[in-house]
Amino acid sequence: MSLIERIKDPSLAPVIVAELSGNHHQDFDTAKRMIELAASSGADAVKLQTYSADTLTLPSDNPDFKVTDGLWKGKTLHELYSEASTPYEWHAPLAATAKSCGIPLFSTPFDEAAVDFLEAEIDPALYKVSSFELTHLPLLERIAKTKKPVAMSIGMSSEDEVAEAIDTLRQNGAGEVILLKCVNEYPSSPDGFNLNALPEIRLRFDCLVGLSDHSLGNEVAIAATALGARLIEKHFTDDRNAGGIDAAFSMEPQDLRSLVTQTKVAHSSLGCSNPFSEPADLEQRRFRRSIYVSQDIEKGEELTERNLKIVRPSFGLAPKNWKTTLGKRANRALRANTPLRENDFE
Repeated sequence: MSLIERIKDPSLAPVIVAELSGNHHQDFDTAKRMIELAASSGADAVKLQTYSADTLTLPSDNPDFKVTDGLWKGKTLHELYSEASTPYEWHAPLAATAKSCGIPLFSTPFDEAAVDFLEAEIDPALYKVSSFELTHLPLLERIAKTKKPVAMSIGMSSEDEVAEAIDTLRQNGAGEVILLKCVNEYPSSPDGFNLNALPEIRLRFDCLVGLSDHSLGNEVAIAATALGARLIEKHFTDDRNAGGIDAAFSMEPQDLRSLVTQTKVAHSSLGCSNPFSEPADLEQRRFRRSIYVSQDIEKGEELTERNLKIVRPSFGLAPKNWKTTLGKRANRALRANTPLRENDFE
């Protein structure tokens, strides 16, 4: 089953994507090991980001180009992106590593040339659009022309911006669109996600929904699973204590294993929309009450409160028949501790 088929199949738990981002410390062996760890920890796919500092910003220390708060306070954008970028020459061997581990690798391109590069080098099954690039319509147009599915984060966006982005994708031939709820805060506070909007997003834009999660812990992802998320993306690192550009809000292998397990449990608990079809409940019906013979009854004897009783289990007539049964006469001998049936009296 392909990655997009898995995402589209509501009978399966959501697809879990481990985002490597810049946590590889610019070391290829670390990046390779992270992919192997992600696969062995249960990730369904891994994701890179495809850009260079020069394609994303200008090498300026003008105040406009400086981060003023948060994890990266004091860095210029060029410094930040230089540290976080994944070298282009790594993409093909990292994709091969992921394939050897049995999972696909895809990426977030940040300019049109990056899309051309990814098509030529790794032919990804899916493209991701960063929430920061949602208004970059020339990039969306180029991605759409690959005809591939697109997962797009919608943090910071207005309804009009999302609608325009989706129109751009669909009008230019994109495949399935998955809109990802996202909070652009690092790390994100759970109370800012407004996950109740997921079903409305799905209906309003006629698309699949998911989560790009920068929060600590798995609670937000589990809640999103219950609300229909089909793809959940979280940043991943081999060792949070080793640092890394996004390490402070990234999962370690044990966190990823827990995420996979917990979202599967959450998904399995959803069942169907029929509130009266729970198999476990149906099995327990045997312990309801019913009408039983409490004393031996001879043929022709009257059925009374002395020889009948409403008890557990539920193999006799339902208690609702109690009043209409009393006063009837047995049409055969009935033994004590046996369920009363409709054909036992007349």
